Amino acid sequence: MNQLGNGLHYAQRHTESLVVREAELAMLRRLGAPKEHILDTQSNLAGIYLNVGRDEEASRVLRDVYAGRLKLDGEEAFQTLVAASNYANSLDGIERFEEAKPLLRKTIPVARRTLGESHDLTLRMTWNYARTLCEDTGATLVDLREAVTTLEDSERIARRVLGGAHPTTEGLQISLRKARAVLRARETPPGTTR
Repeated sequence: MNQLGNGLHYAQRHTESLVVREAELAMLRRLGAPKEHILDTQSNLAGIYLNVGRDEEASRVLRDVYAGRLKLDGEEAFQTLVAASNYANSLDGIERFEEAKPLLRKTIPVARRTLGESHDLTLRMTWNYARTLCEDTGATLVDLREAVTTLEDSERIARRVLGGAHPTTEGLQISLRKARAVLRARETPPGTTR
């Protein structure tokens, strides 16, 4: 079933892939499959939910995957950090910034400690955190300044470690330009020019 689900996904037949993934998850649960297999299948299912526009359901599933990984592997395990990152991204996507920010504030230090500040996952988590700060319509100037500083630091590290053409580095550069523009717009009083 997993291969069929993958094949349908790669063929961009997401609705059919969703049916297969849901059946696969139900079967694994019914058979008492190892928790790790169930969590992997739930992650795949969440990806399909995102592909078909069911973002709220995807976020709920990713929350469950993160909770399951915490229980199964502990907070420092790579798979737990991936699950935290995926869950935070889903929260950002549905504009639940007030839930995403504390999750990232909690997990980024763990990623830095266990993976290092220059690991791609750590960089992507800090990137997501800065985007979460910027995209929140309730962001303060302090939040926006923190976002810019975070992006500047992460972009510098990514450029040094991954190179300027790496997708993470390029994404950080784009987000940094946007964050600086948002900060400038908020710092400049209406009716004045710079």
